[in-house]
Amino acid sequence: RITAYADRLEKDLDGLDWSEGIKLLQRNWIGRSEGAEVDFFIDDASAEDGKPSREQFNDWANDRYDGGFPKKPGPEVLRVYTTRPDTLFGATYMVIAPEHPFVRRLTQPERAAAVEAYCEKAARKSDLDRTDLAKEKTGVFTGSYAINPVNGQPVPIWVADYVLISYGTGAIMAVPAHDTRDFEFAQAFDIPIIAVVDPGEGGEVDRAEVLAGRECSTEEGTAINSGEYDGLSTAEFKKKITADLREKGFARKAVNYKLRDWLFSRQHFWGEPFPILHELDKNGKPTGRRRTVPADQLPVDLPREMKFDAAHDSPEPPLEKAPADWLYVTIDGKRYKRETNSMPQWAGSCWYYLRFLDPKNDKALVDPEIERAWMPVDLYVGGAEHAVLHLLYARFWHKVLFDRGYVSMAEPFQKLVNQGMILGEMEFTGYRDAAVGWISASQVADTADNGQIDKKTGRAVTPVKVAADAVEKQGESFVLKEDPAIKIDSRAYKMSKSRGNVVNPDEVVANFGADSLRLYEMFMGPLEAVKPWSMDGVSGVHGFLNRVWRMIVDERADDLKLNEAVRDVAPTDEQNRMLHKTIQAVTQDLDQMAFNTAIARMMEFTNFFLKEDVRPKAAMERLVLLLSPFAPHMAEELWQLLGHDKTLALEPWPVYDEAAVRDDTIEVPVQINGKLRATIRVPAEIDRDGLAAAAKASDRIAGLIDGKTIVKEVVVPGRMVNFVVK
Repeated sequence: RITAYADRLEKDLDGLDWSEGIKLLQRNWIGRSEGAEVDFFIDDASAEDGKPSREQFNDWANDRYDGGFPKKPGPEVLRVYTTRPDTLFGATYMVIAPEHPFVRRLTQPERAAAVEAYCEKAARKSDLDRTDLAKEKTGVFTGSYAINPVNGQPVPIWVADYVLISYGTGAIMAVPAHDTRDFEFAQAFDIPIIAVVDPGEGGEVDRAEVLAGRECSTEEGTAINSGEYDGLSTAEFKKKITADLREKGFARKAVNYKLRDWLFSRQHFWGEPFPILHELDKNGKPTGRRRTVPADQLPVDLPREMKFDAAHDSPEPPLEKAPADWLYVTIDGKRYKRETNSMPQWAGSCWYYLRFLDPKNDKALVDPEIERAWMPVDLYVGGAEHAVLHLLYARFWHKVLFDRGYVSMAEPFQKLVNQGMILGEMEFTGYRDAAVGWISASQVADTADNGQIDKKTGRAVTPVKVAADAVEKQGESFVLKEDPAIKIDSRAYKMSKSRGNVVNPDEVVANFGADSLRLYEMFMGPLEAVKPWSMDGVSGVHGFLNRVWRMIVDERADDLKLNEAVRDVAPTDEQNRMLHKTIQAVTQDLDQMAFNTAIARMMEFTNFFLKEDVRPKAAMERLVLLLSPFAPHMAEELWQLLGHDKTLALEPWPVYDEAAVRDDTIEVPVQINGKLRATIRVPAEIDRDGLAAAAKASDRIAGLIDGKTIVKEVVVPGRMVNFVVK
């Protein structure tokens, strides 16, 4: 019953450190909407013309005024849910799902055959097919009518498969002037289209066409053709009509969700068995009573001796053919049969993280103290494709466990990061005109009939694959080396065997080492970004690791030993500043999972110290510790070479010195009338007056303000200066 948790699942997203994109996917899947439930009167649908009488409607309306809107609808009404109660006056027909329980009752005798045939045809369609917006709308008239509570007018009741019994109430009021599906249906069956919302000028559709019933507008606007409500804005109208209908007992405010309860049972062998037993009578027939498997008999394992045929095509679950000693059990003198449906393959993925905490506990799911100590999961790294299935249903399971007291918090995954896909290497395509040779990619256009053409001449062009070493980067584009005026298309594709662009990591490791592969994957770009693979990039980070090695190791020596420049001495002030700024930057980048910029910081450190004749051993040790999460194998070797017997994995993470990273001077931009005119270097601790004076004293600014009047000074110490002058 995930629907019972829909509201909490939606609201609790606010407290999670997840991307707004993933939150939006879950919110859309949950599909929370606010609107109104409205009852349409249908009591005497058996009348000869299928229309309830005015007297019956008035009697019903009086009863509702006295008794109010009932929690559950009675047989005398069709209850609908709408997010646009302001369009009630434009409801020109109603639609009920083919599975709606009132279909048979509402169908007039002369329509019975057509309605029955339509419902049978709809039953063979999937929900996806039925709600496909691109498909032609189909339906059948029942011959009956409902009374619209806002104006007492009869509206025809149709059966159509674009309405699902699983969403809302399985019945809708159709407003073709302001709903795209309803509009297409009304056009197909020549049903009146009455505009009740004036979208105004400048909207997405032509106002005159909407008002004439020839176009559909789903925009908000001003009420028209709505009696006393004419002239109200959509927001005002919604609020007022809902309140008025509630007072009369015709409607109430409501919240609805697109989210549906899942079908959790499967007819296959390999799922987790349900711990449910069905009681049998003395003749072996089910009594209808059920019980859970006793706790001391959990978990229920699949029968080990059962022979399973993968080609099983019976509608019965395969476990129906399980050995009798597994299938049947006796408890307290009563005989039971096990549930033979099994759980879906992803059931275990909804709670595995909890079992990881305490996998050998045979007394409980997880020890409460262990759960409190470790949960929630601090960081979950996973693809966005799991957003609305695994991640949503794991949250649901966790909330159920929380409500039952088995876990201590309501959410399992506090922070979520979606890693980007690594594409194949960049591929380059040029274009040739048979008459003139190469033409620039910017001149090429795609056509529906003739393939690709030269936009200037209209002649057909031929795409040609271009080798990577035949192109070079020019700004944001690639061009031919032999003719830089010719632009080349560049694109990276998803790795696939069929395209032949799959990168074999074993080959990368064999040629460059595991550390180079690991380091390059983190250096390619932001973790969340989609990035193309590049063997040149692998070679580049391999070169960086070689530079780190040369910085610490004497490559000229026959034996493995430290470079002579590495000495057990104190660092200079400049070296100390570089060391601690690197520790600070790498630490902060790791906290933000900005692995690529952390590696760039270590590259700067290496380039700096390679130029130093003396490299303090303590500085080299800290660099190796910073490098260890990125290149663990080489870092471990260097750590031992630096004189340590134990693994660096046991070492604490380096901590930077606040005093060492504090700059003595800073650069501050200076603007005149909001435009940047100069940058000045000043003491880091300079106050407001001193900063203003320093800005005025700089040669560039002094010349620009000479002879002018400063009417305002905007000075933010450490940040900026702006002079407003006349």
